[in-house]
Amino acid sequence: MYSWIWRHIPVRQAKFKALISLVLVAAVGALLWYKVFPAIEPILPFDDGQIENSNGSPADGGGGAPADNVRSPAPAGPTSVPVVIPS
Repeated sequence: MYSWIWRHIPVRQAKFKALISLVLVAAVGALLWYKVFPAIEPILPFDDGQIENSNGSPADGGGGAPADNVRSPAPAGPTSVPVVIPS
């Protein structure tokens, strides 16, 4: 792709060809970033975090309550750690 751009720029000096090709690549990137990706974002499954079994049921069995053998997450906040200062 970059070689195609390089061959089709009608300027002979390498500095100007590099500048024009950089501007073209940046313009295509901006077009994708600001127009195309936001337009197709609603149909992409980025926010679908549900994990299912092969039969379509939820992976936790559908009960909704956590199992007894699952540990709770660590409490948030700082923990006290003893600090030994050598003398």
